[in-house]
Amino acid sequence: MDAKSGANTQSGQLTIGKQNWSFPIYEGTIGPAVMDISKLYAQAGIFTYDPGFTSTGSCESKITYIDGDEGVLLYRGYPIEQIAEHGDFLETCYLLLYGELPTPAQKSDFDNRVTHHTMVHEQMSRFFQGFRRDAHPMAIMTGCVGALSAFYHDSTDISDPHQRMVASLRMIAKIPTIASMAFKYSIGQPFVYPKNELDYATNFLRMCFAVPCEEYKANAVLARAMDRIFILHADHEQNASTSTVRLAGSSGANPFACVAAGCASLWGPAHGGANEAALKMLAEIGRVERIPEFIKRAKDKNDSFRLMGFGHRVYKNYDPRAKIMQKTCHEVLQEMGIKDDPLLDVALELERIALSDEYFIEKKLYPNIDFYSGITLKAMGFPTTMFTVLFAVARTVGWIAQWKEMIEDPDQKIGRPRQLYTGAARRDYQPVSRRK
Repeated sequence: MDAKSGANTQSGQLTIGKQNWSFPIYEGTIGPAVMDISKLYAQAGIFTYDPGFTSTGSCESKITYIDGDEGVLLYRGYPIEQIAEHGDFLETCYLLLYGELPTPAQKSDFDNRVTHHTMVHEQMSRFFQGFRRDAHPMAIMTGCVGALSAFYHDSTDISDPHQRMVASLRMIAKIPTIASMAFKYSIGQPFVYPKNELDYATNFLRMCFAVPCEEYKANAVLARAMDRIFILHADHEQNASTSTVRLAGSSGANPFACVAAGCASLWGPAHGGANEAALKMLAEIGRVERIPEFIKRAKDKNDSFRLMGFGHRVYKNYDPRAKIMQKTCHEVLQEMGIKDDPLLDVALELERIALSDEYFIEKKLYPNIDFYSGITLKAMGFPTTMFTVLFAVARTVGWIAQWKEMIEDPDQKIGRPRQLYTGAARRDYQPVSRRK
């Protein structure tokens, strides 16, 4: 039921001291109900206090649903397992943007439009030269995505539905090109232009790994793995970066600037950098023989060490994406013939322990998607500095879908969280000569 339709008559009572206030309660299609406290301050003169907004519904959305207790992730109602097994990334993009899976004709048209928007303005190649040669690819990515608004003035009017559509297609198409350019720049290789005859994932891998001196040979297993990684990371409800995009967009900022803000938020190690952190942890452990030492430290409440890539803030059950990523990971490792990698040995033993040790099972510290995606991307040839960039490529469509939904919401307002002020009370300014 649409919460804003007013059809729900259920209400909740809030008692403060001796006074009572009544607020409407809305129920979504599935998931917890929400109490609408938007008039709380006006009626009761008080705010709610919710650091991190973990108990606050910031918006109404029809895009993604997560049930962390049951380990469920739905894109527009479709289980992530079904989409990853049977669909492809561009089909997922269409679903997130428009709400339904495309017909054959719609899919052909959408794929064609994205494919023919993959090139970036040639002047952008000069933009890269302004970065240090050893700049982090995510720093380059964030800057270049923001710069798109300086190149494509004809799709920054957010009040125009056609321009919103053009901007959406441009970002889905061009951000993989920008990501591959950031990668090439960071390793000192020439940029590789996109090829319209290739599918989305294969084209991206070619732009990352092809060199002018030899013909690039596409690997179907790796392309399928890349496509699946994109699908699994496409959207994840109101996470930090998505909330950042929505908050930036609520001011009327153009979509390129909003997605650049999302990239900046995603770069944080607690968000998009988690798979990089998991791989660094494997490197810190180093050898299988040292695992018991680190397992002991992880179980010690007084030790600051934490096993990265295990458990999830939202999922209190097994991360549904991790199950798919686990299968994909082993397919890539087998295809690449990687058997004598010490980090892989450590990862596989940690995986075995986590799935059998009572401590991990009781605490529900299952391997999450970041654990498997880090191993997979390393096996595919990506350095850890590129992991968050790849995450941004995938999440772009989720950011755009959420931004588009917000812009088209008639009840949308500029974001303005309130605060609990604990600073100095009012005081009078003193000239410097009188200060002690």
